[in-house]
Amino acid sequence: MQRAGKGRTPRRPKKPSNIEKDPVGVYCRIRPLGGEDEECCVEMISSSTIQLHAPDGLKANRNGEYKETQYCFKKVFGIKTTQIELFEDVAKTLIEDLIHCKNGLLFTYGVTGSGKTYTMTGSPGEGGLLPRSLDMLFNSIGPFQAKRFVFKPDEKNGIEVQNQLDALLERQKRDSQQSVPKTPSSRQRVDPEFADMINPDQACKFEGVDEDCCYSVFVSYIEIYNNYIYDLLEDAPFDPIRPKPPQSKILREDQNHNMYVAGCTEVEVKSTEEAFDVFWKGQKKRRIANTELNRESSRSHSVFTVKLAQAPLDADGDHILQDKSQVNVSQLCLVDLAGSERTNRTRAEGSRLREAGNINQSLMTLRTCMEVLRENQMCGTNRMVPYRDSKVTHLFKNYFDGEGKVRMVVCVNPKAEDYEETLLVMRFAEMTQEVEVARPVDRPICGLTPGRRQRNQAFKDELSRRLEERGGPVNGDPVQLNQLIESLPPLPPCELSDPSDDQTLPRLMEVLERRYRIRQKMTEQFNQTANNMKFALQQFESQFSSKENVLHDQRSKLGEKDKVIANQRTEIERLEKKSKTLEYKIDILQKTTEMYEQDKRSLQQELESREQRLQKELAERRRMEQRMQGVVTDTKLKWERECERRVNAKQLELQNKLWVKDEKLKQLKAIVTENGGASGGPAEPPRKPERPSRERDRNVAQKRSASPTPLSGNVFKTRGGGQAVEFTDIETLKQEDPTAPSRKRRSGSGEGPAQTDDIENRPPVANISSSHGYQKRRRP
Repeated sequence: MQRAGKGRTPRRPKKPSNIEKDPVGVYCRIRPLGGEDEECCVEMISSSTIQLHAPDGLKANRNGEYKETQYCFKKVFGIKTTQIELFEDVAKTLIEDLIHCKNGLLFTYGVTGSGKTYTMTGSPGEGGLLPRSLDMLFNSIGPFQAKRFVFKPDEKNGIEVQNQLDALLERQKRDSQQSVPKTPSSRQRVDPEFADMINPDQACKFEGVDEDCCYSVFVSYIEIYNNYIYDLLEDAPFDPIRPKPPQSKILREDQNHNMYVAGCTEVEVKSTEEAFDVFWKGQKKRRIANTELNRESSRSHSVFTVKLAQAPLDADGDHILQDKSQVNVSQLCLVDLAGSERTNRTRAEGSRLREAGNINQSLMTLRTCMEVLRENQMCGTNRMVPYRDSKVTHLFKNYFDGEGKVRMVVCVNPKAEDYEETLLVMRFAEMTQEVEVARPVDRPICGLTPGRRQRNQAFKDELSRRLEERGGPVNGDPVQLNQLIESLPPLPPCELSDPSDDQTLPRLMEVLERRYRIRQKMTEQFNQTANNMKFALQQFESQFSSKENVLHDQRSKLGEKDKVIANQRTEIERLEKKSKTLEYKIDILQKTTEMYEQDKRSLQQELESREQRLQKELAERRRMEQRMQGVVTDTKLKWERECERRVNAKQLELQNKLWVKDEKLKQLKAIVTENGGASGGPAEPPRKPERPSRERDRNVAQKRSASPTPLSGNVFKTRGGGQAVEFTDIETLKQEDPTAPSRKRRSGSGEGPAQTDDIENRPPVANISSSHGYQKRRRP
């Protein structure tokens, strides 16, 4: 097996970490609405910011509210932006970098029907990015192009240089093949739709072209359909009986580890019209279809590659150096990505459904690669980027690894039906801007003296002028050469009619010697003139070199100034963005502060009203306490007096009853004594008992009324907002019967009114031994 014998592809050397990087340039272009009555969901706020509004009736979150989102780009192009304005801001610098041997990638991205193909291709009179890029390229390098077949592709993504003879043979071979008569249908003509793409007034040209180099342009056109690569410029033989499907191409890696399409057709073009012709030839083969959302929807990703080969002239400035190492090749890829779409809106079925699935899958792979690149750059991780999951990302992996400048134009359709898809596109664009790509390095400077082409042309012009002054041939003109020959002495007749003729040959020899002397003088004069010319050229070259050195110094200084200006502009743009962000944050903080101040004022008012109510309640409470204290005091005095009065009255009543009983007992004793005396001796006369005086009771009542026993209690709030008094010191009177049995107290019961017998509720007891039966109990 040959495959087993192949060696492994050498690993790409790691790039140093101090390489300068630039973020991916992301631009946004808004297409006009189809009708005036359509609802718009995209608003252009500034030259770098757009805002998305949720359409009416759309609920994007659970609360039924939708926040307006803003997205920033390097620049935003509104609906009134012309194609020339878009080209000057987006693609013009890419053409300049292409001429300076730097690669570039420009692709359009967006949903279906957002204007990607129009942005890339354009229409008659309004050429897009692709035709304007070709026009600027040929306007810049037109006078310095090499002849056909001097540069030749080597089918390994490289360019070879042929000598003049081989290139001439190649041209003759092509001319002989084109001399065969062709049918009118196969005759290649520029399509009328692309004949007047660009107005002559809008032509662009780059002035910084190296005149000491020769250039040649090669173009190729491929499409990626269902994750397969097809060559749109391939001239496959057509068989009407058994038509064969086009053969897909494969991706390979060249010796510089760059990806390319193996076997892809590369056509050498010499003018803008010829490049249009080749482009339109491939455009007719591109797969498009009619869907519910777009009448001409691209069903594949198209890649139009412009490859520029350049090589320096030799020291004489006349021929190209036959050194392959001196050939510099740069390319610009113009990619028109197919639009993402939802099948429930396009109602795709069958092959259309399969195409939509492959398109969405390739775009999802592109998004995944961007996410991994951003994560590796921002977090310092080393995750593998899944380039090989899709042909699109695998083909352009070198650009994201630092082989050129990358720019993306996001096309937006502002109609409300595309709102959700546009939201996803905006998120992808926002993430892509955070990816940084290594800045391409400048090409090595050739060691030959600059200005070789000009010196060679000046030498030819001076030589032609000198020859004109002397009547000599100019640029090998046969008429002037004949005039120079006629200026020499005429040759005598050279016929010999007699063998003894000795005059013809000497006469001929004399004329030839004179002509020889004249030619020697002319040669000496020509050599002298050539030496003078060389000396003048050397002086001119030294002066030119000194001026070139001064000019180079000035250019280096100017380049440094340009870098400083570019850095300052970048810093100004960054500060402007930061200022806008801070202004936006300040507005939000001011609104938040106003809301907080309103809340503060309302809370202060509520606090003041509550304090007023509290003060009123405290004053009412104090008044209630004072009133309750007065009522308690009055009630206490009243009940103390009433209790004292009742106790005194009861004591007096009991004393009266006791006195009556004592009288009766004394009378009974007297009777008993009389009876005993009658039987035993004389009896003593009975004494009349004294009635108890009330003076002592009055004194005791006065003392008690004068010094009443103070009662104590607690004041507390009730649930209804009022106040209540709880007495902790209660004086009760209890009358005990010494003859009655004692009552048992219930366990766990307090000393309340149920255990206390009030004097008013108990009946009087006849037999009371003394007044000490009245006891006082205080409740704790």
